Amino acid sequence: MTIRVLLADDELMVRAGVRAILATDDAIEVVAEAGDGVEAVELARKHRPDVAVLDIRMPRMDGLEAGAEIRRTVPETAVVMLTTFSEDAYIARALGDGASGFLLKSGDPRELIAGLKAVAEGAAYLSPRVAQRVIAELSGGSMARATAAKEQVDVLSPREREVLALVGAGLSNAEIARRLFLVEGTVKAYVSAILLRLAVKNRVQAAIVAYEAGLVTH
Repeated sequence: MTIRVLLADDELMVRAGVRAILATDDAIEVVAEAGDGVEAVELARKHRPDVAVLDIRMPRMDGLEAGAEIRRTVPETAVVMLTTFSEDAYIARALGDGASGFLLKSGDPRELIAGLKAVAEGAAYLSPRVAQRVIAELSGGSMARATAAKEQVDVLSPREREVLALVGAGLSNAEIARRLFLVEGTVKAYVSAILLRLAVKNRVQAAIVAYEAGLVTH
Protein backbone atom coordinates (compact mmCIF):
# COMPACT_ATOMS: atom_id res chain seq x y z
CA MET A 1 0.00 0.00 0.00
CA THR A 2 1.30 3.44 -0.96
CA ILE A 3 1.13 6.11 1.73
CA ARG A 4 -0.17 9.32 0.16
CA VAL A 5 1.32 12.41 1.80
CA LEU A 6 0.54 16.12 1.78
CA LEU A 7 3.61 18.21 2.64
CA ALA A 8 3.17 21.78 3.89
CA ASP A 9 6.02 24.17 4.72
CA ASP A 10 6.56 27.78 3.66
CA GLU A 11 10.28 27.22 3.07
CA LEU A 12 10.95 25.79 -0.39
CA MET A 13 14.31 24.31 0.57
CA VAL A 14 12.81 22.53 3.57
CA ARG A 15 10.01 21.09 1.42
CA ALA A 16 12.56 19.94 -1.14
CA GLY A 17 14.64 18.29 1.55
CA VAL A 18 11.69 16.47 3.13
CA ARG A 19 10.41 15.44 -0.29
CA ALA A 20 13.84 14.04 -1.17
CA ILE A 21 13.91 12.01 2.05
CA LEU A 22 10.43 10.60 1.44
CA ALA A 23 11.34 9.79 -2.18
CA THR A 24 13.88 7.25 -0.91
CA ASP A 25 11.01 4.99 0.17
CA ASP A 26 8.86 3.45 -2.57
CA ALA A 27 5.94 3.07 -0.16
CA ILE A 28 5.53 6.85 0.23
CA GLU A 29 4.21 9.29 -2.39
CA VAL A 30 3.95 13.06 -1.97
CA VAL A 31 0.67 13.89 -3.72
CA ALA A 32 0.52 17.61 -2.93
CA GLU A 33 2.61 20.44 -1.49
CA ALA A 34 1.52 23.65 0.19
CA GLY A 35 3.32 26.82 1.20
CA ASP A 36 0.91 27.95 3.90
CA GLY A 37 -1.79 26.62 6.20
CA VAL A 38 -4.78 27.77 4.16
CA GLU A 39 -3.43 26.04 1.06
CA ALA A 40 -2.69 22.93 3.12
CA VAL A 41 -6.31 22.68 4.24
CA GLU A 42 -7.58 23.21 0.68
CA LEU A 43 -5.24 20.53 -0.72
CA ALA A 44 -6.11 18.10 2.07
CA ARG A 45 -9.79 18.43 1.18
CA LYS A 46 -9.00 17.97 -2.51
CA HIS A 47 -6.54 15.05 -2.34
CA ARG A 48 -7.59 13.42 0.96
CA PRO A 49 -4.07 12.12 1.70
CA ASP A 50 -3.32 9.43 4.25
CA VAL A 51 -1.02 11.77 6.17
CA ALA A 52 -0.58 15.55 6.24
CA VAL A 53 2.91 16.67 7.30
CA LEU A 54 2.64 20.27 8.50
CA ASP A 55 5.23 22.80 9.59
CA ILE A 56 4.04 24.61 12.71
CA ARG A 57 5.00 28.16 11.67
CA MET A 58 3.44 29.09 8.33
CA PRO A 59 1.81 32.28 6.98
CA ARG A 60 -1.94 32.94 6.75
CA MET A 61 -2.71 29.95 8.96
CA ASP A 62 -0.14 28.16 11.10
CA GLY A 63 0.29 24.41 11.13
CA LEU A 64 -1.51 23.99 14.43
CA GLU A 65 -4.65 25.69 13.10
CA ALA A 66 -4.37 23.90 9.77
CA GLY A 67 -3.95 20.55 11.49
CA ALA A 68 -7.03 21.10 13.63
CA GLU A 69 -9.07 22.09 10.56
CA ILE A 70 -7.86 19.09 8.57
CA ARG A 71 -8.76 16.75 11.42
CA ARG A 72 -12.22 18.36 11.56
CA THR A 73 -12.99 18.32 7.84
CA VAL A 74 -10.91 15.38 6.57
CA PRO A 75 -10.91 13.03 9.57
CA GLU A 76 -9.44 10.14 7.60
CA THR A 77 -6.21 12.15 7.16
CA ALA A 78 -3.73 11.78 10.00
CA VAL A 79 -1.74 14.87 10.96
CA VAL A 80 1.97 14.95 11.74
CA MET A 81 3.59 18.17 12.93
CA LEU A 82 7.11 18.87 11.65
CA THR A 83 9.02 21.70 13.32
CA THR A 84 12.28 23.02 14.69
CA PHE A 85 10.51 24.00 17.89
CA SER A 86 10.14 21.58 20.78
CA GLU A 87 8.49 23.83 23.37
CA ASP A 88 5.93 22.09 25.55
CA ALA A 89 3.19 24.54 24.53
CA TYR A 90 3.47 23.49 20.89
CA ILE A 91 3.48 19.82 21.79
CA ALA A 92 0.48 20.11 24.08
CA ARG A 93 -1.57 22.12 21.61
CA ALA A 94 -0.73 19.89 18.63
CA LEU A 95 -1.63 16.72 20.50
CA GLY A 96 -4.70 18.34 22.00
CA ASP A 97 -5.93 19.24 18.51
CA GLY A 98 -5.71 15.64 17.39
CA ALA A 99 -2.27 15.35 15.80
CA SER A 100 -1.03 11.76 15.52
CA GLY A 101 2.66 12.60 15.41
CA PHE A 102 5.21 15.26 16.28
CA LEU A 103 8.62 15.24 14.59
CA LEU A 104 11.56 17.63 14.82
CA LYS A 105 13.32 18.82 11.66
CA SER A 106 16.61 18.23 13.41
CA GLY A 107 15.83 14.52 13.81
CA ASP A 108 17.19 11.55 11.92
CA PRO A 109 15.73 11.30 8.35
CA ARG A 110 14.92 7.66 9.07
CA GLU A 111 12.76 8.88 11.93
CA LEU A 112 10.61 10.86 9.47
CA ILE A 113 9.92 7.79 7.34
CA ALA A 114 9.32 5.56 10.36
CA GLY A 115 6.97 8.13 11.85
CA LEU A 116 4.87 8.48 8.71
CA LYS A 117 4.57 4.72 8.33
CA ALA A 118 3.56 4.29 11.96
CA VAL A 119 0.90 7.00 11.72
CA ALA A 120 -0.41 5.62 8.41
CA GLU A 121 -0.83 2.23 10.10
CA GLY A 122 -2.96 3.79 12.82
CA ALA A 123 -0.31 4.23 15.51
CA ALA A 124 0.90 7.44 17.12
CA TYR A 125 4.49 8.58 16.72
CA LEU A 126 6.49 11.13 18.67
CA SER A 127 10.08 12.10 18.01
CA PRO A 128 12.19 10.49 20.76
CA ARG A 129 13.04 13.95 22.12
CA VAL A 130 9.37 14.89 22.19
CA ALA A 131 8.41 11.55 23.72
CA GLN A 132 10.91 12.11 26.52
CA ARG A 133 9.28 15.43 27.36
CA VAL A 134 5.77 13.96 27.30
CA ILE A 135 6.73 10.96 29.44
CA ALA A 136 8.58 13.23 31.89
CA GLU A 137 5.43 15.31 32.20
CA LEU A 138 3.34 12.19 32.76
CA SER A 139 5.80 10.84 35.29
CA GLY A 140 5.39 14.02 37.28
CA GLY A 141 1.61 13.98 36.96
CA SER A 142 -0.50 14.83 39.95
CA MET A 143 -2.45 12.32 42.02
CA ALA A 144 -5.64 14.00 40.81
CA ARG A 145 -4.76 13.34 37.18
CA ALA A 146 -3.96 9.71 37.94
CA THR A 147 -7.24 9.28 39.79
CA ALA A 148 -9.19 10.89 36.95
CA ALA A 149 -7.51 8.63 34.40
CA LYS A 150 -8.30 5.52 36.46
CA GLU A 151 -11.93 6.60 36.62
CA GLN A 152 -11.92 7.03 32.83
CA VAL A 153 -10.62 3.53 32.15
CA ASP A 154 -13.05 2.00 34.66
CA VAL A 155 -15.75 2.29 31.99
CA LEU A 156 -13.78 -0.02 29.70
CA SER A 157 -14.10 -3.78 29.52
CA PRO A 158 -11.07 -5.92 30.48
CA ARG A 159 -10.31 -6.50 26.79
CA GLU A 160 -10.59 -2.80 26.01
CA ARG A 161 -8.19 -1.99 28.83
CA GLU A 162 -5.80 -4.57 27.43
CA VAL A 163 -5.98 -2.95 24.00
CA LEU A 164 -5.58 0.52 25.53
CA ALA A 165 -2.43 -0.58 27.35
CA LEU A 166 -0.91 -1.69 24.04
CA VAL A 167 -1.95 1.57 22.38
CA GLY A 168 -0.15 3.32 25.23
CA ALA A 169 2.92 1.22 24.55
CA GLY A 170 2.93 2.56 20.98
CA LEU A 171 1.79 -0.53 19.09
CA SER A 172 -0.08 -0.23 15.79
CA ASN A 173 -3.37 -2.02 15.13
CA ALA A 174 -1.54 -4.76 13.25
CA GLU A 175 0.91 -5.29 16.11
CA ILE A 176 -1.90 -5.37 18.67
CA ALA A 177 -3.76 -7.90 16.55
CA ARG A 178 -0.72 -10.19 16.48
CA ARG A 179 -0.12 -9.76 20.21
CA LEU A 180 -3.72 -10.57 21.16
CA PHE A 181 -4.41 -13.12 18.38
CA LEU A 182 -7.17 -10.99 16.89
CA VAL A 183 -7.92 -9.86 13.36
CA GLU A 184 -6.88 -6.28 12.62
CA GLY A 185 -10.46 -5.19 11.93
CA THR A 186 -11.47 -6.26 15.42
CA VAL A 187 -8.65 -4.24 16.94
CA LYS A 188 -9.68 -1.20 14.90
CA ALA A 189 -13.23 -1.56 16.25
CA TYR A 190 -11.89 -1.83 19.82
CA VAL A 191 -9.75 1.28 19.37
CA SER A 192 -12.67 3.27 17.96
CA ALA A 193 -14.84 2.21 20.90
CA ILE A 194 -12.09 3.11 23.37
CA LEU A 195 -11.66 6.61 21.92
CA LEU A 196 -15.40 7.15 22.11
CA ARG A 197 -15.78 5.87 25.66
CA LEU A 198 -12.77 7.81 26.93
CA ALA A 199 -13.97 10.95 25.09
CA VAL A 200 -10.55 11.54 23.54
CA LYS A 201 -9.69 12.65 20.00
CA ASN A 202 -6.99 10.20 18.99
CA ARG A 203 -4.53 7.48 19.96
CA VAL A 204 -2.02 9.91 21.45
CA GLN A 205 -4.56 11.23 23.93
CA ALA A 206 -5.68 7.66 24.67
CA ALA A 207 -2.04 6.71 25.29
CA ILE A 208 -1.70 9.56 27.77
CA VAL A 209 -4.74 8.27 29.66
CA ALA A 210 -3.20 4.79 29.64
CA TYR A 211 0.04 6.14 31.14
CA GLU A 212 -1.72 8.21 33.77
CA ALA A 213 -3.98 5.29 34.74
CA GLY A 214 -0.94 3.07 35.21
CA LEU A 215 -1.80 0.65 32.39
CA VAL A 216 1.60 1.04 30.71
CA THR A 217 4.35 -0.53 32.75
CA HIS A 218 7.34 -0.02 30.47
